[in-house]
Amino acid sequence: MSPPGWRGVQAVVLDTDGVITDSARVHAAAWKTAFDACLRANPPDDPAARRPFDIQDDYLRHVDGRSRLDGAAAFLASRGLRLPQGSPDDAPGTDTVAAVAAYKEKLFTARLREHGIKPYPGTVRLLKLLRARSVPLAAVSASRHARELLTGAGVLPWLDALVDGAEAARLRLPGKPEPALFLEATRRLGVAAGRAAVVEDALAGVEAGRRGGFALVIGVDRTAGPGSGAALLEHGADLVVRDLAELLPDGPDAPPAVRDTED
Repeated sequence: MSPPGWRGVQAVVLDTDGVITDSARVHAAAWKTAFDACLRANPPDDPAARRPFDIQDDYLRHVDGRSRLDGAAAFLASRGLRLPQGSPDDAPGTDTVAAVAAYKEKLFTARLREHGIKPYPGTVRLLKLLRARSVPLAAVSASRHARELLTGAGVLPWLDALVDGAEAARLRLPGKPEPALFLEATRRLGVAAGRAAVVEDALAGVEAGRRGGFALVIGVDRTAGPGSGAALLEHGADLVVRDLAELLPDGPDAPPAVRDTED
């Protein structure tokens, strides 16, 4: 079945990690270090569940697009580990879900401070073009680092709204796959979800876009892993691209909203 067209789409909401900025791989690497340490310290009863964290499959299925605590809890549960939840004040470690999440946060923050994160060139080109056509743009992220990431990448000025992890906590918005973050973004843009497109690389994110009743849900598959594109389609994506450059006027999936913004 061909995906619905872009005609009528008036705004675009993009995920941050893995869609705008090349930060998903840094998140995944930090999670791997933290989870592998936890598995060694708390080996599951099932020997098969003791295998190391898979930086592609496990990350996409259990962590990507979720808050740190939700992602940590989801992965540990998938391996049969029932650690105490702990508290937000837990020091980085492996004894509680919160401690594992804090360990990951420590690793990611160190990498971010040392090297920074760059935006994807194809995304930059698309954002500039949509901005020139006065298409309202918003970014969402479960991460509290999103504003820092987008500022450092130089793309924050092109966005009309940002709903990040800090805002989600302040407003008590449930995380993906619930659509609350996306719906808050469209509310701030003044556009109904049914007239907006969502661009996501996470399974939980495309599912959130579908649940939210968005006009178009675009999945981004940068991993080229076996079945990853199919999984995005199964979770609710109407269209899957490898890079947002494919959505430019000379790309195979160029949106009419770029070529002609009238209905």
